[in-house]
Amino acid sequence: MANLQLDDVDLSLDTVCYHGKGAKDRRVRLGPRTARAVSRYLRARSGHKGSGLPHLWLAVRGAQPLTGHGIKLMLKRRGLRAGVDGVHAHRWRHTYAHEWKLAGGDTGDLMLVLGWTSDDMPRRYGASAAAERAQQVQARLGIGERV
Repeated sequence: MANLQLDDVDLSLDTVCYHGKGAKDRRVRLGPRTARAVSRYLRARSGHKGSGLPHLWLAVRGAQPLTGHGIKLMLKRRGLRAGVDGVHAHRWRHTYAHEWKLAGGDTGDLMLVLGWTSDDMPRRYGASAAAERAQQVQARLGIGERV
């Protein structure tokens, strides 16, 4: 996320071109609320000292990009302020995978969306939700309830 450039954002399609590990690029869809927030950010960004930089995210002070370390510190501070312990960027990938699977999303599609090539990744990320999903399926199927 820290390396996103202005040219990576396409608000006409509500997408961002994300450059992932292993030089894997993929187009990521933004939800309507996120697209509106990015649009508002871009308007505010235009008045920033560093507005001429190609980087999407700018540091609060000075004409410099916001680095990965800066994002890490910002999330930690905001988490503490909100009373939420252990806030970090990777937590959202776990939550996303968990919610995707709870909603009945296909594992192959999840792999494409998150840029995974190994079947190990959905298992690792979905492990925290596996028991909860299994209990929901059991309740929905109602096997044993019709005896």
